[in-house]
Amino acid sequence: MNDLIAKLTEFVAVYGLRVIGAVVILILGRVLAGLVRKVLKRILEKAKVDLTIATFAGNLSYFLLLIFTVIAALGKLGVEMTSFIAVIGAAGLAVGLALQGSLANFASGVLLLIFRPFKVGDFISAAGVAGIVKEISILETILATPDNIKITVPNAKIYGDVIQNISAFETRRVDIIVGIGYRSSIKEAQEALEGLLKADKRILSEPAPQVAVAELAASSVNFVVRPWVKSGDYWGVKFDLARRIKEEFDAKGIEIPFPQQVVHLEQKQA
Repeated sequence: MNDLIAKLTEFVAVYGLRVIGAVVILILGRVLAGLVRKVLKRILEKAKVDLTIATFAGNLSYFLLLIFTVIAALGKLGVEMTSFIAVIGAAGLAVGLALQGSLANFASGVLLLIFRPFKVGDFISAAGVAGIVKEISILETILATPDNIKITVPNAKIYGDVIQNISAFETRRVDIIVGIGYRSSIKEAQEALEGLLKADKRILSEPAPQVAVAELAASSVNFVVRPWVKSGDYWGVKFDLARRIKEEFDAKGIEIPFPQQVVHLEQKQA
């Protein structure tokens, strides 16, 4: 009995201090990790870094410090770290192979947050879809289409494709093709089109709008009408111009050709 008590006392004396030390390391490590996360996030926010990036950087530093803390605590308990790290590495490899798609989305999300080809509120076209960016997360980007449908796109598909940021610049060019009949006057049609552009206050004077004959097509003389507008006025100007061009041409008797089929009936005499 005395031998058992002696062995228990020796065990507690040796391993009890190690357990207490490991617990202290875990507690201090977690507190330090939380403090580092808060400080880093505040520093990035004061530097006017995007909130998503600041949050991601803070969380990343927190988890890295936690991993370091757990390794230090296990070392304090006397766990052989070489074998432990080898096991963790093998497990990490297996998980990585199983989650290749998620890791690709994660890496693409980090790159999107760093290089920022678009931001929340921009209208973009990427991965075969188009819409207003509502949210950019580490794994996916959420868009809202013009008819208010929510689309969730994996970041790997967006970053691996051509990204069109339609809201990137303050101005856009409206492109309209207008055809007139060959019997109509080119000069009169051009003057009518230029007059419509001058009358619309939303159309910018710089860069100057362009009206020119672009093609002598099979059944029409085609004009290109290219005014510059503010990005927010793009669709309003485009739709209004289409209607006003038709009304103006009708008023001036300028023909807008359309496909026609002429049928000749040949009557045979009995």
